[in-house]
Amino acid sequence: MYDFHHQSHVKTQSRSKRTLWITLILTLFFTIVEIIGGLLSNSLALLSDSAHMISDVIALGLSMTAIYMATRPPNARFTFGYLRFEIIASFLNGLALAIIAIGIFIEGIRRFFNPEEIDLRLMLTIAVIGFIVNLVLTIVLSRSMKEEENLNVQSALWHFIGDLLSSLGVIVSAIIIYFTGLKFFDPLISMVIGVIIFTGGYKILREATLILMESVPEHFDLDEIRAAISQVEGVEDVHEMHLWAISSDHYSLTAHVFIDNKIQPFCIILAINETLQSKYGITHSTIQMEEANIHPHGEYGKEFLKQKQLEANETNK
Repeated sequence: MYDFHHQSHVKTQSRSKRTLWITLILTLFFTIVEIIGGLLSNSLALLSDSAHMISDVIALGLSMTAIYMATRPPNARFTFGYLRFEIIASFLNGLALAIIAIGIFIEGIRRFFNPEEIDLRLMLTIAVIGFIVNLVLTIVLSRSMKEEENLNVQSALWHFIGDLLSSLGVIVSAIIIYFTGLKFFDPLISMVIGVIIFTGGYKILREATLILMESVPEHFDLDEIRAAISQVEGVEDVHEMHLWAISSDHYSLTAHVFIDNKIQPFCIILAINETLQSKYGITHSTIQMEEANIHPHGEYGKEFLKQKQLEANETNK
């Protein structure tokens, strides 16, 4: 190995991998069935569901690639390994969901004003089979999420929640059309499905974008963490602090600290790392020890030294 990392920057997720393989095989099989059924029955609701299923196959393929990439160790070029590919794949998955939802909505509006003949029996049969398949896959993915946190499994789960609701919508649509003859329910249900799919896609896109922008993860409070580090004996000031996610459960923190030069710096670093790990679960941190007179940091350093001198004068009075 070219370098030593105290954290491996690798994710080996056997549960997620096995779950996604099962899901991919079943989804690919049913996608073919649903495309044929949608074309033969001429149901937009069924075709929109099959289009969503195609996106599922692509999304699952990306998710599988991300999981395998995440097992590769870091090297001289990719020092964090390939963990970030998980987020790139999730971003593409969310984008695919949003685009497909918009397409379904546009086609739904067109068919709303120009209803077409539908084979209700075939439409209902395929929809019932789809509902059962999607229910099984949603349960499998939900159980996997409880054991291993993975944004790609989460995005796949959103895909199948959308599919499950889509299949239910198609079933309801077929029953209503059968008893009332109101054909506009087919595109109406498809547009409702589109809104649900878009909602899931937006949530995944937002989370992936925040990680790609290296924003502070939402469940962390940077001011609270800064205050906790400041409580460590020997720490006089915390600045130039950054906290970001490499992947969905892999966090990194960097910070500069002015320290009391009468206390051993190694002890301060050890105490800070212990605080970050025990209180916040942050195991990858880089702390730079500084002495304000040597590393003044411009006006910030001058203000710090001024305040420190004032406190010293108050103490001596």
